[in-house]
Amino acid sequence: MLSYEESLKILKETNALLEGHFILSSGLHSSEYIQCAKLLSYPKKAQIICESLCEKIKDNFNDINIILSPAIGGIVVGYEVGRQLGIQTIFAERVESKLQLRRGFNIPKNSNVLIVEDVITTGKSAIECSNLVKSNGSNVLGYSCIIDRSDKKVLIKDKIISQIKFKIDTFKSVELPDKLKKIAPIKPGSRNLSK
Repeated sequence: MLSYEESLKILKETNALLEGHFILSSGLHSSEYIQCAKLLSYPKKAQIICESLCEKIKDNFNDINIILSPAIGGIVVGYEVGRQLGIQTIFAERVESKLQLRRGFNIPKNSNVLIVEDVITTGKSAIECSNLVKSNGSNVLGYSCIIDRSDKKVLIKDKIISQIKFKIDTFKSVELPDKLKKIAPIKPGSRNLSK
């Protein structure tokens, strides 16, 4: 299993850890941003991270029937975890701002479902996925992600199994530290329409 330091090194090598002034999808500001897509653009490095995550998943969850990920960020992670564990993997995508199963994907009744994300911050997408699981008469085994940066602000009350827990300080726009005030902000998140 990779250590925190080894995982962080891979994030930095792939430019998945960005520094600057960012406006997060929550509207809060930060001096750091995790762009997990950058990590996932390096398949061998993503495989290494996911191998370690899969070890943790096997230690914490039994009898997984399906892995469900939210589009778009969770698709590659869910696929790689499913590939390594030999488990069917599906994804939910947004239709009019609501996550839904499409493309013929379904969750058979009484399935044990693990929700896999790239990054969990507020847990909004993961909770939406869990609601889909429950509405199909199935069980949410739990949540897993490469990066957990929820820091107690998360909607998920269950344990989150992550490869790396990463605390990023966030600030309201009226409480910006001086160093952020001097940097023009960008909106890098998938829910933001502009930079």
